[in-house]
Amino acid sequence: MPTKHTIAELRSKYLAGSVTPTDVIEEFFKVVKESDGEIHAFLEVYENAREEAKVATLKFKELGESAPPLLGIPIAVKNNILIKGKKATAASRMLENYVATYDATIIERLREAGAILVGATNMDEFAMGSSTENSAFGPTKNPQDTARVPGGSSGGSAAAVAMGAVPVAIGTDTGGSIRQPASYCGLVGYKPTYGAVSRYGLIAMGSSLDQAGPLANSVADAELIHSVMSGLDDRDATTIDDNTYPKVDIKETYTIGIPRHFLKEGIDEGVLQAFETHVADLEKAGHKIVEIELPLFAKGLAAYYVSMPAEVSSNLARFDGMRYGLSESGDDLLAVYENSRAKGFGNEVKRRILLGTYVLSSGYYDAYYGKAEAARVLMREELNQVFTKVDLVLTPSAPTPAFRFGEFADPLSVYKQDIFTVPVNLTGVPAISIPACTVQCDGKTLPVGVQYIAPHAGDLRLFDIGKKVYDSTI
Repeated sequence: MPTKHTIAELRSKYLAGSVTPTDVIEEFFKVVKESDGEIHAFLEVYENAREEAKVATLKFKELGESAPPLLGIPIAVKNNILIKGKKATAASRMLENYVATYDATIIERLREAGAILVGATNMDEFAMGSSTENSAFGPTKNPQDTARVPGGSSGGSAAAVAMGAVPVAIGTDTGGSIRQPASYCGLVGYKPTYGAVSRYGLIAMGSSLDQAGPLANSVADAELIHSVMSGLDDRDATTIDDNTYPKVDIKETYTIGIPRHFLKEGIDEGVLQAFETHVADLEKAGHKIVEIELPLFAKGLAAYYVSMPAEVSSNLARFDGMRYGLSESGDDLLAVYENSRAKGFGNEVKRRILLGTYVLSSGYYDAYYGKAEAARVLMREELNQVFTKVDLVLTPSAPTPAFRFGEFADPLSVYKQDIFTVPVNLTGVPAISIPACTVQCDGKTLPVGVQYIAPHAGDLRLFDIGKKVYDSTI
């Protein structure tokens, strides 16, 4: 297995002078050269990272302990996040040659903290998928087993960390696209409270669902990255800060609710065993486990695959072959529009646009989209009631370990991989996936994760439980 670093470890070495940012960036390029030909985690690597590393090395000698928290730390970025002067393709032919003209807010904040942005990671096209098989530029493979997917849509970011290229990568999560690949690749994956992180400069998929977050080797690293990226932004009216909602208490031990009625159909036996082992360990550590009921969570997948495509249909309407992106000629305006979208979008994107357009159409809006949005309101109310009785909710992160390429012949089977994650996005609460255990599958040892869900604005509680149950073991 590759050497995996944490931010804390690298910073300690930088301060001691035993390693420099230049050394670490050269190691990054070496890992990419040796491994990424097979893994394909990256769509592009940034040569200017070498120059930035030289500057960071000098700054560390000058500033010492007062150096910014991410000075000299290499970070990979999912290719639907804008970096000025770099291609932002969203892994689509539609944006194959699009170069960003400005930095996303989170990129500005990572730069201010001293991070070195080393490359753009592969993803499912426009973040639509759970396997990174839907990239227009070829799939990413799981470093744990290259016959298997790394998860999606942030599969490239997960693979970049799992193969040891970077200590942390940034992904986006609309329905589980950070947490599910974290589970498949044996990483920590964090989806913040909706609004905690600015969406300015993110290529939109589902605007009421999207959030950016880290994939990392430790919960402490995820917490640090989140603290850098989060906060109010005048360019995103949905952003919140610590004063927006009451703070959620940190406790020595927690009451943790488990919806076991939700853990039956379609879940791999090894995943269930790993989950129950984790629950037993929690009880040994003094946490209280209680059974809870979340009947509407089982409806979350159906509601998500109505609400999300509706937002996809609206957000992707801007790619019309006229203003920017791919433009294919035609005999008239309609032909230009049709030809551009036919060639520019892959099958999964087309499928979701069609579905979204249908549920928003006259005569079907109330029957489908209206009911899905009503379900979201009821799910939030249900979850709020549960959080009057428990501090956290615990589920598996995904119903199976990483699956093989081509294992699922129909899209519905892949959509079911999101069953535990999509209710979190629909309700806007935060969640974290941490490695729980490993399982044996076809002679391979594969990681599986567990997902902790906290109340709205309860992000710090998730970092606290994560450090207690995972960081303390690594």
